[in-house]
Amino acid sequence: MKTWSEAAVIQPLASKIITNSIERGRISHAYLLQGERGTGKDAIAILLAKSVFCQNRSGPDPCQVCHACKRIESGNHPDVHWIEPDGQSIRKEQIEHLQKEFMYSGLESDRKFYVIKGAETLTQNAANRILKFLEEPGRETTAVMLTENSQAVISTIRSRCQVIDLKPLHPEAFQEQLVEHGINRPTAVLLSALTNNLDEAIAWSEDDWFAQARKRMIQLIEIITANPDELFLFLHHEWLPHFKERSQQEQGLDLLVLAFKDILYCHIGKDEDLIIFSKGDEKLENLVMFFSQEKLLDILNRLLDAKRKLKQNVNPALVMEQLTVQIQG
Repeated sequence: MKTWSEAAVIQPLASKIITNSIERGRISHAYLLQGERGTGKDAIAILLAKSVFCQNRSGPDPCQVCHACKRIESGNHPDVHWIEPDGQSIRKEQIEHLQKEFMYSGLESDRKFYVIKGAETLTQNAANRILKFLEEPGRETTAVMLTENSQAVISTIRSRCQVIDLKPLHPEAFQEQLVEHGINRPTAVLLSALTNNLDEAIAWSEDDWFAQARKRMIQLIEIITANPDELFLFLHHEWLPHFKERSQQEQGLDLLVLAFKDILYCHIGKDEDLIIFSKGDEKLENLVMFFSQEKLLDILNRLLDAKRKLKQNVNPALVMEQLTVQIQG
C-alpha cells in the first residue's frame, strides 16, 4: 500500500476521511482504527506516518523515496514509535518508556507520531497513562490506536479519538488473489475465512505450522467424539504445545469455529458453504450424526466465549479444558 489511491481500493471510506484531513492540514491528534485482522490497519498507520513526515509529499501521498519515508518503511524513524503487546497485554512500563521518549524534542522534525497496536490489550494502568497524551496532546503529536474491537477499548480513550471503522474485504475477491498466487482453491477458501491479509495468507499456506494446526484441529474433534478418555492427554501433549502464542491460540479456536460451522451447514443443507470439510466427506457425515443442531449452536457460542476469555488473559490451558468439557457435555 504505497498511495492513498491504493488504500481506497481496500478501505474507501477510511482513506477519504484521512486524505481530506491531510489536504486540509487538519490531521487529528488521535485516530482509533477498528477492523478485523487483515483489513489494513498497520498499512494505513504506516501510510499516514509517511504522509506526516514525507519531505517531498505530493498532495496527500508520500513520495516513498525520501529519507523519512524509507526510515518509516524500515521501522527505524526516531520520531515514529510503535507500541505492541508485551505477551498478552500492553503494560504500564511500555507507556512510561514512551513518555520518556516524548520528553525530548523530535530528532528529525518537530513532530511525534506513535502507534498503539492491540489497543484493547492496554492494562488499566497503561490506559490511564496513555490518556495523558490524549487529554493534553502536543501541538505536533499524532496518535494512531489499532484494535480489532473498539468496544474493548476504554470509553475515555475512544471519546478522545476519531474512530474509523475498516470494512472486511470481500472474500471471493480475496480468494481470487490467493489463487493467482498459486494457492489451490480449497486452501484459498480456508485462508480467506481466517484473514484478509494477502502476505499473511501466503505465509500461512507455506508454513508447516499451519498445516499441522489444521490437522490437530481435526484430531481434537475426533477425540472428543470417539476417544474422550484421551482428551486431556491430547490437549496437554499435542494442542497446547503447538498453539503457544496468543495469536496461535486464537487461530486454533478460529479453525474450530469453521469446522463446527461446517457440521451445522451440513445439517441444514448448505453443503456449498463448507470450508474445512468437503461435500460427501465420511468424517463430516459421522459428525452430523453425533452433534444435534441445538448442540452445534451451543458449541459455537462456547467457542466465541473462549476467544473472549483469551483476550481477557485467562490461562489458555484452563480455557481449552473448560471448552472441551463443554463440547462433550
